[in-house]
Amino acid sequence: MSVEFLVTSLIVCVTPGAGVVLTLASGLARGPGAGVLAAFSCTLGTLPHMAAALTGLAALLQASPVAFQVLRYLGVAYLLYMAWSMLRGNSTLAVGADSGPRGPGRIIVAGILVNLLNPKLTLFFFAFLPQFVPPGAPDTFTRMAVLSGVFVVMTFLVFAVYGAFAGAVRAFVHARPTILVWMSRVFGVMFAALAVQLVVAG
Repeated sequence: MSVEFLVTSLIVCVTPGAGVVLTLASGLARGPGAGVLAAFSCTLGTLPHMAAALTGLAALLQASPVAFQVLRYLGVAYLLYMAWSMLRGNSTLAVGADSGPRGPGRIIVAGILVNLLNPKLTLFFFAFLPQFVPPGAPDTFTRMAVLSGVFVVMTFLVFAVYGAFAGAVRAFVHARPTILVWMSRVFGVMFAALAVQLVVAG
């Protein structure tokens, strides 16, 4: 396993995306435990994409523009829903004063869906992993599976740090109502921006 792969994977994991935004919002709204749970859920959402890439379904998505577009716009719709919920302040993950338990199930579902409905993750695995596997290697599938596993574990660890940090500063943030309002708005705008990016990049 090359240093280049580890460094590139770390950069990809640290770069803010929908999963990072969701994890931060969960930690700020419900505490460190919720932040780590969101990190775990977002990581679960990457597993189907990894499996699709390893089994060749990513090639099918590339070859079928209709299937790719349907999945992409489902992802856009979900990100816009998250943005709307944040801006209205009625989301389970909204940063607000009411931070009582509302059940981990909704956080798990949100975390899985936010990555599951992003078809670009499948194409990312499909395009990213082969770059670090020697051409003609007899154990290509095994090598790609190992690299995928390392990437997934790294994703969880980075996201968990984000979630734990957000939970750690939760008391500070909740003591300042103005910050709460603006943070909910910022998260809402970020989800909307990610939805627009998914449309434009496609």
